[in-house]
Amino acid sequence: MSKRLTLLPGIILIGMLFLIPVGIVFQQGLFDPAFTTEHFNRFVTRGAYMRIFWNTLQVSAVVAFACLLIGYPIAYFIVRQPVGRRPFLMFLVLVPMWMSILARTYAWMVVLGKEGIINQTLLALGFIDEPIKMLFTTGAVYVGMVQIMLPVLIVTCFSSMTEIDQSLLRAARIMGASPRKAFREVFLPLSAEGAITGTLIVFILSMGFFIVPALIGGRRDAMMANVISGQVGQTNWGFAAAISIVLLVATLVILTVVRGASAKLAHQHKEAH
Repeated sequence: MSKRLTLLPGIILIGMLFLIPVGIVFQQGLFDPAFTTEHFNRFVTRGAYMRIFWNTLQVSAVVAFACLLIGYPIAYFIVRQPVGRRPFLMFLVLVPMWMSILARTYAWMVVLGKEGIINQTLLALGFIDEPIKMLFTTGAVYVGMVQIMLPVLIVTCFSSMTEIDQSLLRAARIMGASPRKAFREVFLPLSAEGAITGTLIVFILSMGFFIVPALIGGRRDAMMANVISGQVGQTNWGFAAAISIVLLVATLVILTVVRGASAKLAHQHKEAH
């Protein structure tokens, strides 16, 4: 009985901060005031909304994959450093996370603008004759989102890598494995779960991005969060709630599929060894 009582505060918090708000969203999306699927039919039948939905999935997937490609080697580099040097390197990784996302996005507007440091440097070096349009493009959205989300993946991968027994790599080397083979056969499988978790976290957070696409993206770079914000501004609460439900369900489905596939691969790898 005492154990159940210790769980009670957590259950109450989950209910207040998650279950009740999600329930309200479902109620507004499905009842307006009586039960209706009108909002969902509107979302599916309007090509513009579906295009934005697929664009959101694409951008989130590309950002998550890019963060994995960049962040995993950085986390591996940090974990291979002497223990006394790791805190400073992680401090450098975490510093951007302490800054406002809005401030960082405005910084990218300055950097990528026609009068920004990149264009001015290229002009000064004679590589270009006129400024390149980098702001208000899809590329700018990718750059801004990757820069913001990269520390999340690095921290997640680093946490899982520090739990790996480094003596396993030394044992593989003693058994005749090359450094690459030891990494591929020993370290990579053991750190895969952390890498997949970090990638999923980045993907889920990217699905709800609003500021970056709104400030440095073009007209065709709008994401679902921007549409929801616009509908709330027009007091279309029912339609905004319906879009939120679609976004939530899509995220849960993708999360379930990816986690199931990763668990299956991990099981196959364990049986193979």
